[in-house]
Formats: sequence, structure tokens, C-alpha cells
Amino acid sequence: MDVQEVALRVQGIAAVAWDYEAAHSREDRLHVDVLRAIADGSMDERSRSLAQAALATTMIQFGRHAA
Repeated sequence: MDVQEVALRVQGIAAVAWDYEAAHSREDRLHVDVLRAIADGSMDERSRSLAQAALATTMIQFGRHAA
């Protein structure tokens, strides 16, 4: 993942902003994907640890109806 890919995905979110559920879902997925890229590929231990800790929320079972 690189900045250009993130920028393209941000543009995609903006393109569907009229559909808040689709935009919210894409935004959530982007955030998780960026955190995963950091967790899996960062050379900085602190950044990697922070990303891994934040990703723990994806394992919490609760209804995610709005996104």
C-alpha cells in the first residue's frame, strides 16, 4: 500500500458521499487496511504496535449496522 493507493480510495469515498452507508463502509475498510499495512510492514516497532493494538477492535463482536 502506498500514498497513491490511499488517495485513490479517498477519491472513491468522496464519489459515493451521497450514499452515507457506502461511504462509511469504504472509510472503515480503508482505515483497517492502512492499519494492517502498518502493522504488517512498518519498520518502526512503535507504529507497528499501535496499529496492531487498534486492529484489536475488529475482533470485538457487536452489530455494525451503520457501516
